[in-house]
Amino acid sequence: MKVKYFSDTDTLYIELYAAAVDETRDLDENTLLDLDDAGCLCAITIEHASARMDIPAFSFEQVPAPHRSA
Repeated sequence: MKVKYFSDTDTLYIELYAAAVDETRDLDENTLLDLDDAGCLCAITIEHASARMDIPAFSFEQVPAPHRSA
């Protein structure tokens, strides 16, 4: 997964996985969803991102799966 913020256009791009985009759908006027050829979501584009979220405070946390005993 890659997350890119373009300050010149105030655009946040979240690539869930690398894939050729087959279709782009509008979720709303400032959010675009990119789908691969199987119809799976592969990326999200958010316009006017700083007005919609706290960009400087962005963080990422990977949560491990709970350990299961047999």
